[in-house]
Amino acid sequence: MGLLLQAQTGGVDPRGPIARFLTNAFDLGQDTLTYANTVDSAVTFLVVFVAVYLAGRLLVLPVAGRLLDNRGLEAHAQKPLRKLLGVVIVFVAVGVAFAAAGFGNILTALATIGAAATLAIGFAMQDVIANFVAGVFIFTDKPFRIGDWIEWEGNSGIVEDISFRVTRVRTFDNELLTVPNSHLTDGVIKNPVAKGKLRLQVPFGIGYGDDIEKATTIILEEAETRDDILADPEPSVRLTELGDSAVVLKSRIWISQPSRSDFVKTRGEYVTAVKQRFDAEGINIPFPNRTLTGSLDIEGLDRVMSRADD
Repeated sequence: MGLLLQAQTGGVDPRGPIARFLTNAFDLGQDTLTYANTVDSAVTFLVVFVAVYLAGRLLVLPVAGRLLDNRGLEAHAQKPLRKLLGVVIVFVAVGVAFAAAGFGNILTALATIGAAATLAIGFAMQDVIANFVAGVFIFTDKPFRIGDWIEWEGNSGIVEDISFRVTRVRTFDNELLTVPNSHLTDGVIKNPVAKGKLRLQVPFGIGYGDDIEKATTIILEEAETRDDILADPEPSVRLTELGDSAVVLKSRIWISQPSRSDFVKTRGEYVTAVKQRFDAEGINIPFPNRTLTGSLDIEGLDRVMSRADD
């Protein structure tokens, strides 16, 4: 039968079961057998593509999700990885479907075009690739997380989202900064909340005639009475500067589980309490003052004013 079909169609065999069915059912000739082979390849491509794609979505993605959960990867890190895996599944489904349909030459052409396109895109998207690589480092090294307060290059804010290309930071003025990831990996990033507790250094200036020991005691007592200031490490006070108009005592205190709001609130209330105690105890907080010396030429000033009137 196969030899008969080959003779009838000029040496062209039916490519697959669909083409053989059409050939046997309709006694196709050379030209129509070519169309039958095309229909067979198209249907095979579609069926294989759908089968591989569904297998990937129903089997591979859930397994990968469980693996990511077992590794303790956070939700913001899992989201782009799942999207990337979905794209890979589509490419694999297309490749397997092309091979099953017998489109070998098409696969070779696609590979060549893909290599040339990759080279061109690589040159055109150097910054995007650099930000992508930087995003991978952020996910693996974890210099900060969503919700952390960070500072870099004179900017500061709370991290709201981390993707493979950019990081979004909400400033304390409620502005949203979209920062390329490479900017956050090429420079120094300050993460005050990374280690679970934060030390605050608060300077207080007192007059040269005031009692240093008494002022130190007040500063320590106000720190010890606050629940949001840690007792261990204990607060400390050091004389750090003899300024032009003040003796500077620097208080060092620690707060736990810090955030930007905790930092501002604790510092503000602590400074207010110390200021009130200083006022009550008669300790002066001096401010810079200047003494101007010289003489005023009244007659010269009168001459200038009279010329102005003229």
